[in-house]
Amino acid sequence: MSDSYLGALPQRLLSPLGAVAIIVGIVIGAGIFKTPSMVAGITGDVGWALTLWGGGAIISLAGALCYAELATLYPHTGGDYHFLTKAYGKNISFLYGWAKAMVINTGSIALLAFVFGDYMTKVIPLGPHSVIYWAVAIIFVLTIINLVGIQASANIQTALTVLEVFGLIAIIIAGFGLFTDPLPPVINPPLFSNTPQLGMLGLGMVFVLLTFGGWNESAYISAELKGTPQTIVRVIVLSLLIISIIYLLVNVALINGLGLKQLANSKAASADLLGLAFGPIGEKLLGLFVAIAALTSINATMIVGARTNFAMGEDWHGLRKMAQWESARGTPNFAYLVQGVISLALVGFGALQSDGFEAMVEFTAPVFWGFLLLVGISLFILRAKDQQNRVFSVPLYPITPLIFCVASAYLAYSSFSYAHSKGAVAISLYVMLGGLVALMALRLKKIT
Repeated sequence: MSDSYLGALPQRLLSPLGAVAIIVGIVIGAGIFKTPSMVAGITGDVGWALTLWGGGAIISLAGALCYAELATLYPHTGGDYHFLTKAYGKNISFLYGWAKAMVINTGSIALLAFVFGDYMTKVIPLGPHSVIYWAVAIIFVLTIINLVGIQASANIQTALTVLEVFGLIAIIIAGFGLFTDPLPPVINPPLFSNTPQLGMLGLGMVFVLLTFGGWNESAYISAELKGTPQTIVRVIVLSLLIISIIYLLVNVALINGLGLKQLANSKAASADLLGLAFGPIGEKLLGLFVAIAALTSINATMIVGARTNFAMGEDWHGLRKMAQWESARGTPNFAYLVQGVISLALVGFGALQSDGFEAMVEFTAPVFWGFLLLVGISLFILRAKDQQNRVFSVPLYPITPLIFCVASAYLAYSSFSYAHSKGAVAISLYVMLGGLVALMALRLKKIT
C-alpha cells in the first residue's frame, strides 16, 4: 500500500532543534523591527517601555505553559484546534479552523510574502509588478519545499532562523557599541520619570503581545516531535526564553544606541542604528534581515497552518481529502495545496485592493484572540472533565492560566474596539458568517 493514503498518522520525525527553530521563527518576524519605536513613543519612558516588554514575556510564558499542559495531555497535529474540540465540541473548533484556513494563517502568509517582495524588489527588480511576482514565487517555492517533507522544511527553517537571529544580534552589537566605533552619546531621562496613562500602557502592551504572537503554534508539532512527552515542554519554554531575551536585548540596544526620543520618532530605528554603527552597508543589511525574517515566518506559518487543515479533514467527512498524510515525508500534502491556493488568492486580492486586503487580515485579530481566550478557558474545563494523570501541570494553577485568559480577553476587546474605530469590524463578522454557512452545509448534508 502507498505511503500516502487516507488514515495515515503523523510520525515523530521532528527534532527538538527543528521544533525550536519553528517556534522562534514564527514569533520573531518583521514586527520586532517596527514595534520598539511604537512602544517607546506610547510610553515616553525607558522604564515603562522595558516593563511592557518584560510583561509581554511573562504573559506569553504563562500562555505557553498552559499550552504545554494541553499539548502533553492531548498531543495532536491539530494543536489548539484539537483542544477546542475536546473542550467545546466540533462546531466551535470548526469555526476556529475555518478562520485560520481562510484568513488568519493564509492572510499572514500573503502579507509576509508582500513584505518579502518589497525588500527583494530593491535587490532584484522584476518589472512593474515585481513585488507581486516575488510574493507569488516565494509562496510557490516554500509550498514545494514543505511538500518534500518535514525534514526539508525544518532544515530550511533552522537555517533561516539562525540567519534571522544573527541579524538581531547585529542590532544588539551596534546598540552596545561592541566591535564598532563609539556611537554618539545619548542622554535618556531617569527610569520611570514619566508615567503614561493606563490606557496608553494597555495600547503599548497590545503591540508588545502582537510582536510575541505565534508561540501558540507550538501545539501543532506536539504529535511529530521526537522524544518523550516532556520534550514539548522543554521546547516551548526554551523557545520563549530565547525570544524574550532577544527582544529585551534589542530594545535595550536601541535605547542605548539611539536614545528614547530618537527611537520614538524613528520610522526605521533598526536601520538608523545599523547605519550609525556600520555605515550605509548596515542599513542595506537590515533590508536583508527583514526579508529573512519574513521568509522564516512564512515557512513556519505554512508548517503549522497545513496541520490545522489536516485536523479539520480528520474530523469532517466532507473535508476528508485534507486528512491525507504522506507518512514517509511527514506531510499533509493536500492540506498544503489548499493553503497555498488560498494564500495565492489573497495575494491576488491584495494586489487589486491593498487597503481592503490589509484591513481584512489585520482586523481578524478579534477572532484570533477570542479563540485564544477559549483555549485558555478550556484548560479549566478539561481539568474538570478529564482526571487522568498529567505529564506536566501548569505551575501556580489557577493563577497562571488566569493571567493568560485576562490578557487574551483584553486583546480581544482592544482588537475589536480598534477594528470598530476603523469601521472594519464587519470583515471579521463576514469571515465567521462564512464559517457558519459552511458548518450548516456540512451538518445538513449529514457528512460529518
